Amino acid sequence: MAGAEIRPFRLAVRDDAVADLKRRLAQARLPDEAPESPWRYGASVEFMRLLVDYWATGYDWRKTEAALNAHPQFVASIDGIDVHFMKVEGRGPNPRPLLLSHGWPGSVLEFMKLIPLLTDPAAHGGDAVDAFTVVAPSLPGYTLSYRPNQPRRAIPEIGAMFHELMTRLGFSRYGAQGGDWGSFITAWLGANRAQHLRGIHLNMMPIRRDAAMFSHPSEAERRFLGELERFLKEETGYQWIQGTRPQTLAFGLADSPVGLAAWIAEKYRAWTDCDGDPRNALSMDEMLGNISLYWFTNCIGASFWPYYARMHGPWPIDGKIGVPTGYCEFPREILRPPRAAAERVFTDIRRWSVMPQGGHFAALEQPEALAREIRAFYRPLA
Repeated sequence: MAGAEIRPFRLAVRDDAVADLKRRLAQARLPDEAPESPWRYGASVEFMRLLVDYWATGYDWRKTEAALNAHPQFVASIDGIDVHFMKVEGRGPNPRPLLLSHGWPGSVLEFMKLIPLLTDPAAHGGDAVDAFTVVAPSLPGYTLSYRPNQPRRAIPEIGAMFHELMTRLGFSRYGAQGGDWGSFITAWLGANRAQHLRGIHLNMMPIRRDAAMFSHPSEAERRFLGELERFLKEETGYQWIQGTRPQTLAFGLADSPVGLAAWIAEKYRAWTDCDGDPRNALSMDEMLGNISLYWFTNCIGASFWPYYARMHGPWPIDGKIGVPTGYCEFPREILRPPRAAAERVFTDIRRWSVMPQGGHFAALEQPEALAREIRAFYRPLA
């Protein structure tokens, strides 16, 4: 597969970059905290003190790096950007190609537990006939698909680039799955490259967040409108600054590893099924692996771009989507629109599963449950 347009890739962070991070962590200056409930106003100081101490003295970046490098990785030059991706061959009689798309503040590290469940189901209690060949790109502008001063890309452009990647790999027809921005990319592909999609599977439902859509709301829609009102009032500060002044925020987070960690760790707490402590959903190594990848690649400013593009442009998904669609509703997802609302956009929903536990980072939090749902959705599709 390697050639002029697709090249093998292996991650190797320099020793001096690791040492520089350790020095910065050792010199960290933490803020004070209002004498009320931790996390009420953002990241908890006590939690951040524990996280920073472990990052400086206990966490081993080289283990994360080695785990990533255990997967086949490549770079493809598409639309002026070197797009990093993993391509893991399925083990089964007829593995189906599946595109996995992550979101913010994520990376391909989110898929480390999910990929083997999809590529080799027989080794994990499943059936080899359900095997997928997985292609998992880093979003342009994110971590390993980022270079300084490269062009910024919005969700529709990323969707087109990912389709180009799948085409170059020889997959004229494939499945797609995603959460967060990955759900928008997946839905965009369903809307704009339908003839190439076997189906799309989502673990976040990307419909408009507009109360005006519901003129005579049902009980389920009233519940959703209450969730939406709380979300828009209390949980969208990050969207506003990332969508209006991303460059200014990037100075602080590019210079301070603690600032970067607090910005991301607060989302781990808010968006996971963790009962108030993100360590109940994710390990410290999982959190710090992703945060470290953002730090070493210095991509945080570029990663904000989809928010700016959405806030200053049209909704990224236009019209109805008629390809077969599957959806997992995890109880601690950011928003959980009712099926009737989703069906106004997604007109061929084949599977709608309400999950007992899990949150926004489903591939990390509940990889076995998510893998079972993906396999069950695609199994009957031609």
